[in-house]
Amino acid sequence: MAIETLTGLNKVAILLICLGEEAASRIFAELSDDEVRQVTNVMATIEHIPSEMKERVFASYYESQNQFKGIFVKGGDFAKRAITATPGELRSDFLMDQFISGTESKSLETISLMAPRMVAGLLKQEHPQTVALILSTQHVEHACEILTHLPENIRADVTYRISKIEKVSPEVLSRIEDALNREIGLVSGKSHKKVGGIDAVVGILNHMKNNLDTDILEEMEETDPDMAEEIRKKMFTFENLVALEGRSLQMILREVNNDSLTLALKTASEEMKEKIFANMSTRAADMIKDDLDAMGPVRLSEVELMQQTIVKIAIKLEEEGKLVLGSGGGDELV
Repeated sequence: MAIETLTGLNKVAILLICLGEEAASRIFAELSDDEVRQVTNVMATIEHIPSEMKERVFASYYESQNQFKGIFVKGGDFAKRAITATPGELRSDFLMDQFISGTESKSLETISLMAPRMVAGLLKQEHPQTVALILSTQHVEHACEILTHLPENIRADVTYRISKIEKVSPEVLSRIEDALNREIGLVSGKSHKKVGGIDAVVGILNHMKNNLDTDILEEMEETDPDMAEEIRKKMFTFENLVALEGRSLQMILREVNNDSLTLALKTASEEMKEKIFANMSTRAADMIKDDLDAMGPVRLSEVELMQQTIVKIAIKLEEEGKLVLGSGGGDELV
């Protein structure tokens, strides 16, 4: 192997071997799996590195280092890691959704521009798994409307299948888009993305009208009662706390500080506020009332985030067997 015929990959392999295993492993940590595969395949072919070749490779490295001074970074990956490390699971999830929606192309975006009834007409003859996958790529409001117009006998099946989806490969998504392209001229978006799942189903069902969410969950319960129950738990909202008996509500309130509770009550109904105030000390209730009166404008997203945090506390207490949540407000101890 002459120095003149060395490729960039050859030089990388030689450089890493000369740097040693520890340094190479640290560099591998910053490379993609495919990049590591390519480099290690070349490494496996090397049995001897002449001194002159080693010196020429290092000289080439130093030359490149001077020519391209600065920092090389995969900005998108860096941003995702930084967002993931942001304190607060709900906030980091929200920020990640915003980042992805602003930087990655939307799959099946033409569907999002079509009337729900028209989309349902196109999809009603498709396999429920295909329908589930397509709905998983849509905003929950649009997916909800499409699901409402689908034949009644497949709604629950499609909803259940959405809850079981986590990720979809570009190849599968491409095949579906190609099929739809023949009918409505969709422009393919090939990015690998997370779709579906229980959260998607919760979002869709929360936008259902005429108690269709109840009908769908009842049918789903016949297929997978555990999944139906998990979805029901996630659909429990902050306002649902008003139905709880005093002991359960007090147990939840003990886990929430006054500042957080004040923020959560910013958009709460008067019934909800009175129920909360009735289950705490008069002094604490008066302080929160004063804080609410003095509170200025607050972002709705911040209020909803705090309400979701409190709901998660309630669900955690139920999972620990300390209370029972439900539309009837049961307070039985398990």
